[in-house]
Amino acid sequence: MRVGLLTREFPPDVYGGAGVHVEFLARELARLVDLDVHAWGEGRGDGVLRHRSWTALDGANDALRTFSVDLAMAAGLQDCELVHSHTWYTNLGGHLAKLLHGVPHVMTAHSLEPLRPWKAEQLGGGYALSSWAERTAIEAADAVIAVSGAMREDILGCYPALEPGRVHVVHNGIDTSLYRPDHRTDVLDRIGLDRSRPYVLFVGRITRQKGVPHLLRAVRDIDPAAQVVLCAGAPDTPEIDREFRDLFRELSRAREGVHWIPRMLPRPEVVQLLTHAAAFVCPSVYEPLGIVNLEAMACGTPVVASRVGGIPEVVEDGRTGLLVPLDDDFEAGLARALDTVLGDPEAARRMGEAGRERAVGEFGWDTVARRTVRLYEEVLKQA
Repeated sequence: MRVGLLTREFPPDVYGGAGVHVEFLARELARLVDLDVHAWGEGRGDGVLRHRSWTALDGANDALRTFSVDLAMAAGLQDCELVHSHTWYTNLGGHLAKLLHGVPHVMTAHSLEPLRPWKAEQLGGGYALSSWAERTAIEAADAVIAVSGAMREDILGCYPALEPGRVHVVHNGIDTSLYRPDHRTDVLDRIGLDRSRPYVLFVGRITRQKGVPHLLRAVRDIDPAAQVVLCAGAPDTPEIDREFRDLFRELSRAREGVHWIPRMLPRPEVVQLLTHAAAFVCPSVYEPLGIVNLEAMACGTPVVASRVGGIPEVVEDGRTGLLVPLDDDFEAGLARALDTVLGDPEAARRMGEAGRERAVGEFGWDTVARRTVRLYEEVLKQA
């Protein structure tokens, strides 16, 4: 079976959870099928064909530039028996390949445009185009993979024309051989962390979805002995970048021990930071699954997260971490949950151990790949 896998992000250009998903899924799929990866970028090699937006569109709206990449991808999929797209950035490419080459299209929904209205702030009128592309692709896809049960409900709620039988749940995975406790301290020392004090850690993009402003306000009043480490980069817009910087300055004036790392760190460095954190915090306002929570759990770290989307399918409240309702008291709830974990290191240790056990036992990428290939086989039988 020859499969074309379509993605915006692929190593070395991975900046979000969808990119992590595709990176590890592709590694495992390559052992099971004849796999061609089509990604954004320049060049070709190791089974990866990269496509860049048309130079005639340099400076144009990002949605138009995305569509030019989708056209190039569709043109290069003529030898595939099935195409599998990820995110709206490539969904249209998968849909066009289905029409052009007469092959089935499977798409994985990592998020949904109707549930991310703040994208209009980033894309302007391009948000209408991204929404159109997603709707067109998802309603015509032969199968849609939801990364959580909650995500499946969201898909069917946003797209009622989609037949429920075409939507399948295959959870995200985690490589627990890469994400595992690392007790070295060189990264902590280079950042300048005080190893005698605990710290809470955030890792993610500066975007409305990730709830970073909520976090910056919530941690003002947590245990003053705790440090705060923010691995936060890739702001969606100049406006949210300015908002983040203003809140960071206010937080730094209000308490000491606040550290901002304004870039995406290499994976080994993130693993070390996750390992030593007293708590990992995920304040997302929208999260289909939240792969970063799995990464923290695999490193043996308790998680404090918002009770939204698919997060409760990963973080077991009271066992591997604490979940906070996204309500009017959200920021205060985050602070209380963080203080609960910081105030009971023994309970935190038990949560971390349980999280590692759950990540290893239930979210391996080999299992995710086998489930995905079984779905491919079912789709091809029905084609």
